[in-house]
Amino acid sequence: MLKRFIAYYRPHLPLFAADMAASLLIALLGMVYPVMTNRMLNDYIPHRSYRAIVAAGIFVFLIYTARMLLRYFVQYQGHMVGTFMQAQMRRELFDHLEALPFSFFDDHETGAIMTRMTNDLFEVSELAHHGPENLLSGSIMIVLSFLYLCSINVWLTLLIFTCVPLLVAVSLPLRRRMRSAFQERRKSNAVINASLESSITGVRVTKAFTNAAVEKEKFEVGNQMYVEACASSYRAMAAFHSSTTYITELFNVVILLAGGLFLYGGHINFGEYSTFIVSVNLFINPVRTLIEFMEQWQNGATGFRRFIEIMDVPEESDAPDARELEEVQGDIELRDVCFSYTSGEGREVLDHVSLKVSKGQTTALVGPSGGGKTTVCHLLPRFYPLAEGKGSILIDGQDIRHVTMQSLRRHIGIVQQDVFLFAGSIRDNIRYGSVNAEEEAVIKAAKKANLHEFVMSLPDGYDTQIGERGIRLSGGQKQRISIARVFLKDPAILILDEATSALDNTTEMLIQQSLDALCKGRTTLVVAHRLSTIRGADQIAVVTEGYITEYGSHEELMAKGGLYKELYDLQFRDRR
Repeated sequence: MLKRFIAYYRPHLPLFAADMAASLLIALLGMVYPVMTNRMLNDYIPHRSYRAIVAAGIFVFLIYTARMLLRYFVQYQGHMVGTFMQAQMRRELFDHLEALPFSFFDDHETGAIMTRMTNDLFEVSELAHHGPENLLSGSIMIVLSFLYLCSINVWLTLLIFTCVPLLVAVSLPLRRRMRSAFQERRKSNAVINASLESSITGVRVTKAFTNAAVEKEKFEVGNQMYVEACASSYRAMAAFHSSTTYITELFNVVILLAGGLFLYGGHINFGEYSTFIVSVNLFINPVRTLIEFMEQWQNGATGFRRFIEIMDVPEESDAPDARELEEVQGDIELRDVCFSYTSGEGREVLDHVSLKVSKGQTTALVGPSGGGKTTVCHLLPRFYPLAEGKGSILIDGQDIRHVTMQSLRRHIGIVQQDVFLFAGSIRDNIRYGSVNAEEEAVIKAAKKANLHEFVMSLPDGYDTQIGERGIRLSGGQKQRISIARVFLKDPAILILDEATSALDNTTEMLIQQSLDALCKGRTTLVVAHRLSTIRGADQIAVVTEGYITEYGSHEELMAKGGLYKELYDLQFRDRR
């Protein structure tokens, strides 16, 4: 893990090296004051050297001015190194998330992912800046202070340093306990963010059902978990700090007692004793700095560990022999397809399903919920991989395992029941179908989707901001935008997954006209519960519990008197 973390410094080495050099100079210049104090007490003052005293004061003033400028550089540019690294990690994490399979997002909540990208990476950036700086300056100051204190009195210095093994013995077990506690706090923070994201996203549903109390209760569960995790981490941190600080303060007891005895015994003079008391902070302060580094390390290392947990999740990948899928005609074939969302034992969602859809045909998938209809729609664009030995899916005779996912998905358009629109303008959301499309093409697509007149009735037209997930639009308006962007994409294959099931009858009729226009000349798979919308399909497959149990045209299936006829009669019983 450490090697991976250090690698992020590589693009910023010049700035990082300058930051470390400035930190080193700050540490070295910190030696000037005790040295000058020693000279003052043992030389300049006893010899009444007025010029030397004034020169020493001016020299120390200049040194402190230089340290101030160096500290400014370290605080500003050093933090920028951490910020650059954080931005790089965040960029890599976002790119990686975009390349992860659907299954990852099935198992991870959005709020928890966001916590890793924001809170965790902020702690990593703090470690990236302060960690090396504190470790370098603290280590060097301990060595220099040891040598300098030895120059005053070796035995007194060695007595002070005997406290160091005690400090290490106490800090190591407390450090392990603190690391575990901070890890739990990170997890609880992710839980509360996930709960918050869910509650805010669903606030309109909450208000509609007057369930604010329920959401508060759910939020409080995560909130209390966070409080308990914080209490545990702060308890561990308090034990660590109080114990280590207590031991560093014992250094003062050793100096006071041992130094007094040394002075009493004539082993040192008063000037040396005074200098030793002033100079011992050269040792105590870097010890405290290294103790602070322990806390920074726990925070940053925990955040980085959670970062690489996601980065180590395998991305979607093409087969080594994958080729571009070009000039798609639209013939689709499922051959003996078996599929399950979980790798363990259990019933297959699709069990030896075979189906052929010829170029330009419309095939409807109907049947009870949970039968496997939407799964077919997920497998065709390879949102979920079909394992070897579990059948195959072919487009124009090519196994989709052996074509690139980019080229495969480029030729497939999807209109779903749950339309997702991005915050932005109507134009931006239509252009999502082809991000470089000209304005004329956007308007043409909107007209085909029966959307243009509505857009032009708005004060800002295509620049109208639609709000988060299109909250300012009706269901039918959002659906027409989704249809327009598929028109703009112009795919050879079209998937309509319950595209009108959430709409009222009047809006459904208008949307259906747009969908009918969209389907012309394209191979279309339609998943529908409203059987009135698929009567004109070229073929209908009834999918039940992972099997295709019936297959044929509307008339053929009605004549068979099977499940399709039963479902159809059930839907239209009130019209007879």
